[in-house]
Amino acid sequence: MFLFEMLDNSVLNLALPTIGRELSASTTVLQWVTGVYAVVFGGLMLALGALADRVGRRKVMLVGLVLLGVASLGIAFVTTAEQLIAIRAAMGVAAAMTTPGSLALAFRLFDDDGLRVRATTLISTVGLVGLAVGPTAGGFVLTVAPWQVLLLVNVPVAVLAFIGIRRGIPADRADELHRDPIDGAGALLGTAAIVLALAAPTLFVDTGTASTLPWLTTAAAVVMALLFVVRERSARHPLLDLELVARPLVSSGLAFKAAAGLATAGLGYLVTLQLQLDWGWTPAEAALGMLPQVVVLIVGGALIGPLVTRVGLDKAAWLSAGAVVCGLAVYGLLGRFGYVGVAVALVLVAIGMRIVGVVAGTNVMRGLPANRTTVGAALVDTAGEVATGIGIAVSGTILSALFTGEIATRRWSTGQTTAFHEAITWAGLALTVLTAALVRWGIMRGRRVADRTTPSPAADAVDE
Repeated sequence: MFLFEMLDNSVLNLALPTIGRELSASTTVLQWVTGVYAVVFGGLMLALGALADRVGRRKVMLVGLVLLGVASLGIAFVTTAEQLIAIRAAMGVAAAMTTPGSLALAFRLFDDDGLRVRATTLISTVGLVGLAVGPTAGGFVLTVAPWQVLLLVNVPVAVLAFIGIRRGIPADRADELHRDPIDGAGALLGTAAIVLALAAPTLFVDTGTASTLPWLTTAAAVVMALLFVVRERSARHPLLDLELVARPLVSSGLAFKAAAGLATAGLGYLVTLQLQLDWGWTPAEAALGMLPQVVVLIVGGALIGPLVTRVGLDKAAWLSAGAVVCGLAVYGLLGRFGYVGVAVALVLVAIGMRIVGVVAGTNVMRGLPANRTTVGAALVDTAGEVATGIGIAVSGTILSALFTGEIATRRWSTGQTTAFHEAITWAGLALTVLTAALVRWGIMRGRRVADRTTPSPAADAVDE
């Protein structure tokens, strides 16, 4: 399930220029072709995870796979960009129904942190193979087949997964399910806050700051977020216990996970457009240009265990998150000048993401009670998906603000080329600042745990 989730997140990146030309899609529409998946997935993850804990994880996964297969089959009949966005939204719902549980299951199977890291590494490796192979495979597929094939491949995947789960996973026992009522109001408020927050930047570009619509959307997002917090604090059975999120290990891990998702999505979106639209590379050539990232994501798993053993979970998270920030900074400052800067940025972000994804997930699960690991898995995925949507939104919004005209045209004017270079510079630096802020917050929260677990000299003297 994690494989198809990550594959869906990445496979369309290299097809964006082709989709833009065939469906006459604007920059904003292309942004939502990829971003709506993350918005829906992130918005529904907690609610559907809570539902699965009550009606059965296996049952919800099977329904999600049916939805995935039907939605993917609908790609064959798409004729407009709006229809494609609707199908991507349905795929986001399917992913939210099928993804929770893999990390939680791995965490429950093992008590030792070393074994948990190894299990989480294996799960993330499977997913990152999809993330890494998606753009590369997509580029080569586009040379011999229409872009619709990239999503139609989900149909046989869904069928095989459905059969495997039906035959290989027993139904949930009644004593393993919760009977507490679902916090429907909290689910609606949380989803609304996320969607409105992601829509506001695009509306500012489309209608301008003089329009009231983007300001009203921003205000509505803030109000919904505040109402969500009030609801979760007062609800007898909250959708999300905010006291758990406030725990140092949990908040630190979520911050690192969000930083990795923000960086990867934003950088991937910008580099994809740069290679094909700015430099005129074919999809296959662009696929080869992404190979440094592919190699690191696939083989980097071998580095995680030794690094964690040598420096510990906390320092491994700090170092890997720092690599992500450095990679974004390199792209913002040097990416416009040639492929070397782009390649260095891809490698640094991939190295950081490869490690921080595993460590952050493990830390979140370590910081939660044993009976809340499913919620913890949902939190990790939600943080990553929401950050993915924000990364694409930030990159796309800055690009839309500075670039005039149709971005998917085959030839740009000199002014458009200059505007694109300025846009990727500012977008890269904006992503750097946002990611650095998340990393700093994660380090500060992680140090609280370290301070609490480090004995003082006075305590050592007493022990002696």
